[in-house]
Amino acid sequence: MELVDARGLSCPQPVMMTLEAIKRLGKGEIEFLVDTDTSKENVMRLVQSQGWDVSGLEPDGTGYRIKIKK
Repeated sequence: MELVDARGLSCPQPVMMTLEAIKRLGKGEIEFLVDTDTSKENVMRLVQSQGWDVSGLEPDGTGYRIKIKK
């Protein structure tokens, strides 16, 4: 499983990091760490638009841990 840590970054950086990871991996599982509601919503929207499923969303410290799979 790949981990993408986008905490401390403002959009569109977390979205761009998400897109890069999705394209690089192609399929499998990826976890993303984000620290704002905006980043969480944007990453989840992108993931679903790319045909991936959000398999988990958990609070993580002051942010969120988003798990996706394809």
